[in-house]
Amino acid sequence: MITQCPFCSVQCKMEVEEKRDELTGKTVYSVEGIPNAASEGRLCVKGKNSYQHALSRERLTHPMMRKNGVLTRVSWEEALDSIATRFRSIQAAHGADAVCLYGGGSLTNETAYLLGKFARIGLGTRYIDYNGRFCMSAAASAGVKAFGIDRGLTNQLADIALAEVIILAGTNISECQPTMMPYFTRAKENGAFIIVIDPRVTGTAEMADLHLQVKPGTDAALVNGLIKAVFDEGLVDRRFVENRTKGFEELKSHIDKLDLDAIAELTGVDKELIVKAAMAYGRAKTGMVFTARGVEQHADGHMTVRNFINLVLATGKIGKPGCGYGAVTGQGNGQGGREHGQKADQLPGYRLIENEQDRAYIASVWGVKPEELPGKGVSAYEMMEVIHRKEIKSMFVMGSNPIMSNPNAGLVEEGIKGLDYLVVADMFMSETAVLADVVLPVTAYIENTGTLTNLEGRVLLREAARPAPGEARDDWHILCELANRLGRGTYFKFEDSEQIFNELRVASRGGVADYYGITYDRLRKEEGVYWPCPSTDHPGAKRLFEQSFPQPEGRALFIPVVSEPVAEEVSAQYPLVLTNGRVLAHYLTGVQTRRSPMLAAKDIENFMEIHPETAAKYRIEDDSLVTIRSPRGTTIVRSKFSKSIRKDTLFVPMHWGDVQNVNNVTSPALDPVCRMPDFKVSAVQIEPFGEDFEEEGEYAIR
Repeated sequence: MITQCPFCSVQCKMEVEEKRDELTGKTVYSVEGIPNAASEGRLCVKGKNSYQHALSRERLTHPMMRKNGVLTRVSWEEALDSIATRFRSIQAAHGADAVCLYGGGSLTNETAYLLGKFARIGLGTRYIDYNGRFCMSAAASAGVKAFGIDRGLTNQLADIALAEVIILAGTNISECQPTMMPYFTRAKENGAFIIVIDPRVTGTAEMADLHLQVKPGTDAALVNGLIKAVFDEGLVDRRFVENRTKGFEELKSHIDKLDLDAIAELTGVDKELIVKAAMAYGRAKTGMVFTARGVEQHADGHMTVRNFINLVLATGKIGKPGCGYGAVTGQGNGQGGREHGQKADQLPGYRLIENEQDRAYIASVWGVKPEELPGKGVSAYEMMEVIHRKEIKSMFVMGSNPIMSNPNAGLVEEGIKGLDYLVVADMFMSETAVLADVVLPVTAYIENTGTLTNLEGRVLLREAARPAPGEARDDWHILCELANRLGRGTYFKFEDSEQIFNELRVASRGGVADYYGITYDRLRKEEGVYWPCPSTDHPGAKRLFEQSFPQPEGRALFIPVVSEPVAEEVSAQYPLVLTNGRVLAHYLTGVQTRRSPMLAAKDIENFMEIHPETAAKYRIEDDSLVTIRSPRGTTIVRSKFSKSIRKDTLFVPMHWGDVQNVNNVTSPALDPVCRMPDFKVSAVQIEPFGEDFEEEGEYAIR
C-alpha cells in the first residue's frame, strides 16, 4: 500500500506491506519510506508506526447517538436525519449563528474547502474556525502583512543546504519534524553556522553552533537586539532595503533608541552572544530564518514573527538561493487547511470574507448571491468563549479535539458540556467525542483520497490504499449527505474528492493561494506542485519573491516592534513560567498516537521537565507526581529532572488529557492581531502531589 504519513507538515511518502506470518498465522506489517521531494525517503518513528492507529481495534466503525444518556449504535440514515433536524430546529429558534463548526489542520484540502463551504451556504453560519489557529496564525498573519502572502517556506527545503547561517527560533525540529533534520546536518557539512533560540536544550539545540537560551516570552526583544547589532556593525543590505522595502527609517529610528545591555538583561541572553549571532547572520552571504510555535504561540506572536522578518529584510536574505524565511508548519495540512475557508475570516484561495470583491467571486463560483454569505466569525478560542456564554447552542467538530487543544481547558469543557447539541466526526472516541450527542466514524489517512499542502507550499496527492473499516465514511461525503438533508444538496453534488478539488481550483483562481493550475493528473506525474500555480502549464513557484513582493509597489514592509512585557507575569503566588510543546513519539492531543502500541510505550504518561535546583527549592523529587496550578486550573504530571532547561521555566508536553492535560493551566491571553493564544507563557505554582497550596501572594495578568 502506497500512502503518506498523516502527521507532520513534511508529508513523507511510504509503503506499508501487509502479509501473513506462516508460523503464527498472524498478519504482520512492514513500513518503508519512499523518496519524494520533501522527505527523500525518510520516515520517523511516528510515520513508521502510523498504520497501527489506522488498524486499531479502537477505531469507530459505526454511527452512534446518545439515547437515555448512552451512546448507542444507529444507522447512518438515522444519525444524519437527526443532525439535520436538530440543526434546523436550533437555527429556527436561535438564528443561523447558533450552530458552529470546528475543523482541523490534518483534514485534506478537499474536506477543509468543503467544510468552509458547508458553514457558509450549507448552514449559513459565520462561526467556523479550526485548530490550525493554534498552529500557524501568528506566522500567517505576519507573512501577509510583511510580504503580502503566507506560505510556510518562501523557498524549497533543498535551499537549506545552500545557507551559510541558519537561525532556528522556537522550533525543535529533531522531535517535531525529524525527517527534516538531514537538511540541516547537510548544511552543517557544507560549513553552515546554526543558531538555535530556545529556553530548553533540545535535540535541535544540541546540533547548534550557538544556543541562545532565551527567557520565554522575550523573543521579540531578543530580535530587536539582533537587529541593533546588525545596524551597529554596518551589516544592512542597503541596496536591497532601498529597492525592495518600505518603512526602514521608522525601524531604524526605533532600534537606535534601544540598549543592548537592557535587552540582554530582559531576555536572559548574554550581550556577547547576541552580538555573535547577529554578526554571523549579518555577515553571511546566504542565510535562512525558521520560526515555529516556540516564538509564535504568544500574545505578541504576530509582532515577534514580524521582527524576525525585519531581520531577514534588513540583511536582504530572501528571494534568492540559500536565503529565505520559513514558518515550520506543525500539522500535516496546516498550510492547506488555512488557505481555503476553515478560518473565521477567510474564503478559498486565501481570500477575505469581508472583502466585497472576494465575496462576489466566491459567490459566483458557488452559485449564490454575495449577500447570502455570512460575515466574519471569531477565532477558535473565542468561539469557545461564545459557547460558554451559551450564545452558540450547537457545535459540529470534524477532525479535532477542542477540549484538549484549547487553552483554559476547564472553561472549554464546561462550555461544551453546556451545549444543546454536539456532533463529532472522528476516528476515535476522543475526549471531546465522549461528550457528543452524535458520533460519526470517519476514514483514516490510509483509506481516503485527497490533497495536502506541505510546509513548502507543495501540494501533494495522497490516494486511498485500503478499504474503510465497518461503516466509516470520508469527511467530505458526510458533509455532502448533511447538505442534502438540509435542502442545500444542489451545491454539494460531488462524487469523489477530485471533483471537489476541481471546484477548489476554480475558487482559488486569482487568489493569493492560487491552485488553478494544479490537477490530480499533474500531481500523479510530478509528485507535487508548488502554489501559486495560475495555469496548467505553470511550473509552480518554488521560490517566492525573486523579483518583487505581492504588495503595493512590490515592496515588503518593515515595522518597529516594541518589546512588550509578557501577558502573564510571575508573582509570589505563581513564581514559575510554564511552557509546552511536543515529544518525538506523539502528535497533537495524542488521539491517534496514544492508540499506537509502539508509540504509546515510548511515552506512557505526561511529565514536567524541571531543573534539579528548582525542584529542590519546591521539594520535588525526580520521577514523582507533581501538582501544577494556575488561576485556570490544575494538572498532575510526573517530574523529570533536566539541567538543560532554564531554572525559572517548566516544560510540559501537550499530548495527554484529563488531569494530565497541560491546557488545564495554560493562559487564554490572545494575540491582538491573529488571536493566537499564549500557550508558551503561563505563570504557575508547583508542589508535590497531595499537598495543599497556601493561598497567598498576588496574581498579575495584563
